[in-house]
Amino acid sequence: MVLSVGRLDWITEELENLKKQGLYVTIRKLQTAQGPWVVVDGKRVLNMCSNNYLGLAAHPRIKEAAIKAILDYGVGAGAVRTIAGTMELHEILEDKLARFKRREAAVVFQSGYNANLGALSALGWGRKDLVFVSEELNHASIIDAMRLAGAPKVIYKHVDMEDLKKKLEEVKDYRIKVIVTDGVFSMDGDLAPLPEIVELAEQYNAIVYVDDAHGEGVLGDHGRGIVDYYKLHDRVDFEMGTLSKAFGVIGGYVAGDRESIEFIKQRGRPFLFSSAMNPPDVAAAIAAVEILEESDELIKKLWENTHILQKGLRDAGFDLGNTKHPITPVMLYDEKLTQEFSRRLFDEYNIFAQAIVYPTVPKGKARIRLEPSAAHKPEDMKYVVDSFTELARKVGFFK
Repeated sequence: MVLSVGRLDWITEELENLKKQGLYVTIRKLQTAQGPWVVVDGKRVLNMCSNNYLGLAAHPRIKEAAIKAILDYGVGAGAVRTIAGTMELHEILEDKLARFKRREAAVVFQSGYNANLGALSALGWGRKDLVFVSEELNHASIIDAMRLAGAPKVIYKHVDMEDLKKKLEEVKDYRIKVIVTDGVFSMDGDLAPLPEIVELAEQYNAIVYVDDAHGEGVLGDHGRGIVDYYKLHDRVDFEMGTLSKAFGVIGGYVAGDRESIEFIKQRGRPFLFSSAMNPPDVAAAIAAVEILEESDELIKKLWENTHILQKGLRDAGFDLGNTKHPITPVMLYDEKLTQEFSRRLFDEYNIFAQAIVYPTVPKGKARIRLEPSAAHKPEDMKYVVDSFTELARKVGFFK
């Protein structure tokens, strides 16, 4: 006799297993605009886990730009870019981004994820003479893009230039070699050694593609990103960026030379098969770029808050890894402890800081990832340090 079971019972079992292992993610609900203090699940809390680095998500000038665009252009783009979805706003934004990044051209996508998916899959689509040489800790969008492309790939160890050289030697006979790396690694806040990567790329005649999602608005002149930070504009082939973090809006883009960007427009699947970025988002992004071009004051405030937070936590005894960025991974290691720590920060200290656990990071590397912003005040940072220290003693993390 065969017992009848529900077709989806296994999903319930999997969810229960995630909870037992401390890997179940509690998704909380914001009820106010993104900012340093927000209302989450009915409670006013200090927001320490947003990518809104410069506090632009609710900036009056950006909101005004979005509202005006709705009045002038409507809400939706109405079509994909290659049919009837390219509005003049899209081209204005692309021109501004290209100038901002000191490149010849740029192409805008609906998100940073789609930008990587579109550009990398376009470069590698079905090619057997191309190989991706990918950093071990690259973002999931890069991994998915390489899968979509179907081209061969090899993985080199995290920031290990000897291993990169070894992998390039192994694939030296491929006609096209594309080194792909995050500029800033989103879980640890450490930086890719771009000068060394570029030197190896030139030695092996390889293309360099940098995902600068967490670098722009944070590093370089007026937040132009990690390529600008290292002064490598003429030696890095592609820079991908997102408009949803420091820029405070939504969308993504890829910048490079004019012909390469035109090729991505012709072959990038999210560009070809998904409706264009909506007019109010495009207008808001234009305003964000203009704000960064005009002043670096917000970037200075971001780094002031970062120094207060990170020095305080290190002095208290927390391991923050090798971060060189406002991304502040407070290592707690154990998944269940990290989930409890996050919950108690919220319940007892009014601090909103989500647990980061497997599969976002490897098992045994759980952490609370803090992200200060330019909108925070120095006293906010000091409160976080004091709260983390007190709670660490309560849970037995500090003896």
